[in-house]
Order: sequence, then structure tokens, then C-alpha cells
Amino acid sequence: MSTATPTATRPAASTGARAGSARPGSARLPMALALAGSLVVAGLAVAASLLLGVQDLAPGAVLDAVLGRDTDAQTTAILASRVDRTVIALVVGAAVALSGVVLQGLTRNPIAEPGILGLNSGAALAVVLGIRFLGISTVTGYVVAAIVGTLAVAVLVQSLTMMAPRASAPVSMALAGAAVMALAQSLIGAVLVTDRGALDSFRLWQVGSVAGRDAGQVLDVLPFLGLGLLLALTAGPTLNAVALGDDLARGLGQNVALHRGLAAGGAVLLAASATALAGPIAFVGLVVPHAVRVLVGVDHRRLLALSAILGPAFVVLADVVGRLVSRPSEVQAGIVCAVLGAPVLVVVIRRVRGL
Repeated sequence: MSTATPTATRPAASTGARAGSARPGSARLPMALALAGSLVVAGLAVAASLLLGVQDLAPGAVLDAVLGRDTDAQTTAILASRVDRTVIALVVGAAVALSGVVLQGLTRNPIAEPGILGLNSGAALAVVLGIRFLGISTVTGYVVAAIVGTLAVAVLVQSLTMMAPRASAPVSMALAGAAVMALAQSLIGAVLVTDRGALDSFRLWQVGSVAGRDAGQVLDVLPFLGLGLLLALTAGPTLNAVALGDDLARGLGQNVALHRGLAAGGAVLLAASATALAGPIAFVGLVVPHAVRVLVGVDHRRLLALSAILGPAFVVLADVVGRLVSRPSEVQAGIVCAVLGAPVLVVVIRRVRGL
């Protein structure tokens, strides 16, 4: 989002204030321990992604393939497919989780997240329209279209939120995002109705999936993704200062407008890159940051570092669960993330409203 919502409620603002004043001692776990645990979780998630699926693979067979030893053609093909989807899941998870942390910090809204705010759906709609009417066919083209769609939705949601009463800003922002997301999904459906032959090509842009994607496509989004990661990962001090309020941030020497713009640009680039790779995958940017806060407190520097590890783990595990729950078919990762994330959204909203 280009600017922070000026209508943050008192509970949300107090949350932001705690985030801005977080000190190393406020962490619930030592950072080294949390970092090590997160890396272990991510490693186990990657191992599960390589081993489990419609056809489980033996650890020995995977090890042989990794070491270049002789393996049967079927095992090699299955493993190659799983490596591709695992790489895509790792990249998408990191991008969406970091985007969520930045959006929550900028808006001082604990339920801000690319999926909930409709940014991912707006990006997906822009990609679908670009494919249908402009003939876009490259991942780089998808990213450009996704950036345009993300920016348009960010402005729309921000405008709708500013029309709502101050006391209901966090929930109003989520409702505005939900409305925009529903509209985007309806328009995507309309495109499918008018072009039935595009059903398979566009299915990705409705629910979000890491299946059937080539890991080499990450290289196509690397310039956008790399810049987004740089802007997001270096935004911790800015987000901590902004959480105290713009006036105090200026008193601390922050160029508030510039730093907000850079951080928001990073969030947009990350959300657009993730959507271009895997379609609209929601709730990752909500679940992961709130889980990390439980582990290490509210310092945004810690939140960004651990979210960059646990975000990928979350999406990889969602993809694994989707493969296992309905074998021999599978459920897309975007659907699993929504099922897991919806209860978290309810809990966070209840806390914000003080119910």
C-alpha cells in the first residue's frame, strides 16, 4: 500500500506502539533458539515435500537421486516435479509472509495481509485480463500485470477504508479487501465462462497452486523479487519507528514519507511476484507473522527475519497436506492455506474488537 491507513483503531495503534518500542529483551524466545528451530521446521517441511505425495518415495531413493546415483526413471521424474513445486512454494511463502509483515507494520492493522486485502486477487485478475486480451504469455509479463493489479487494488481498498468510521478501521479494511477479492474472483470466472478453452490455463489464478510450475520461472521474477526482498528485509527499523506514530518517527529522524513508500513498494513487489508464480495464495501473511510474534515478540526486525523462514515452511507444508488429504488427487495449496488461516483471522478480529 502506498500509505498507511490514518484510521487505525486504538487497539491496533497500541499494538503498533508495542512493536515500535520492542527491545531485544522483550522476545519470548532467544533469537538464536527461534532461528534454529525455524530452520529445523523448514528443513523438515522440505524433506516431507520431497518424500510424500500421491506416491511416497523412500528416503534412500531420494538420497540416491540427489547424489546422482542410478535411480529408476519414474522416481527421477517424480522427484524432479517435487523439487520444482518445493522451490516455488519456498519462494512464494517467503514473499507473501514478508509482504504481510510490512503491510501490518505500515497500516498498524493486525489483519492486514495481501490475500485478505484483496491484493493477490487483484493481481491475479490483472494477469488473467492480460493473458486474455493482451496475449501476455511470459512470467515477466505476469509480474508487470500483477504489479499494476496490486497497486490498483491497494488504492481502492485504502479509499474504501478511509470512508469507514475510525473505530472500525481494521475490520473495515478486511471487509473492503474481501469485497474486492470477491469482485476479482467473479471477473476471473466471467473470463472463464467466455473462454472455456482457457479453463486449465486460468485455474491457477483462481485458487493458487504451486503444482505444475517450473522452478526456472523464479529466474523470470528475480529482479522484482530481489528488489522486494531488499526493501522488505531492511524495513524493520522503519516499521518499528512508524509503529510509535508518524510524529514520533519524524522526531527520531525518519523521513516518514520516503521510508513508507520504500517499504510499501517492497510489499507490492513481493505480493505481485508471488501471485505471478503461484496465483493468489491468501492468509500466509496473516498466520506466519502472528505465529512469529508469539515466539519472539513484536520487534519488526525479528518478525521479518523469522517470517522469511517460517513463511516458506508454511506454504510447503500446506502443499504437502493438500497432496495427502485426497489421494490420488490433491487439493491446491491456496485452498489449504485458506482453511488453516481463516480461524486465525477470526481470533485476531476478536482481539482487535475486544470481544
